[in-house]
Amino acid sequence: MPDEAVLLSVTAGVATITLNLPEQKNSLSDELVNGLADRLDAAIADPAVRLIVLTNAGNTFCAGADLKSKRPGVNSAGDRTFVDVFRIIQQSPKPVIGRVDGHATGGGVGLVAVCDVSVMRNDAKIGFTEVRIGVAPAVISVVCLPKMRRADASELFLSGERFTPDRAAAVGLINRSVDPSELDATVERFVDQIIRGGPNALAAAKELITTVADMDLDEAFAWTAKRSQELFDQTEAKVGIQSFLDRTAAPWIPEERRS
Repeated sequence: MPDEAVLLSVTAGVATITLNLPEQKNSLSDELVNGLADRLDAAIADPAVRLIVLTNAGNTFCAGADLKSKRPGVNSAGDRTFVDVFRIIQQSPKPVIGRVDGHATGGGVGLVAVCDVSVMRNDAKIGFTEVRIGVAPAVISVVCLPKMRRADASELFLSGERFTPDRAAAVGLINRSVDPSELDATVERFVDQIIRGGPNALAAAKELITTVADMDLDEAFAWTAKRSQELFDQTEAKVGIQSFLDRTAAPWIPEERRS
């Protein structure tokens, strides 16, 4: 592979972003964090891209903080930060699917959890290992805790143990734990399902997930009723409904997937 820290390729509406520092276990160096933020921005800005797949080279998806740095976990002045990466993924109108082809520890768990959908090979390990080097999973707790029961978070944050992807799926950190031979097929199924949704509809669905849970009941019903009407009034919905009635593929589905 090229020497870039993070790679980007686009095929049939899908942007694949690859963490490409396998010899460093894709740790969160300034180079990798900056490259990841830049590649995410590029994919989101590209009108040809409908969704993003985030994956890795080597046997480790992401090992967390770059412990060889003079100040692990802190980016140099002026650089993009790991928080920027989280914000970009959460606020992206385009869904992000994690194809987790190896181990994930420390900050890498946050990167797995912040994806809209994550699929992980079941022979890898995952873990909140921070306490074992004298720190805590602080920043990543923001994206991990909403997906977990408090009892599971307490056990896994405090023990620092590495656990299986099956357990990660059970506690809500990932969507699927699969045999390595099934990783690509499972990711492809998610890609094929999600890419059939309208671009505005997918962005709105992500908005619901991050917004509604923080509202009280009356506010939530009022806001979602207004949002629903706005979506029905958009051209995308009118075209999508007509395509459904005509039993034809919606025009936003890439040509290669219209079957």
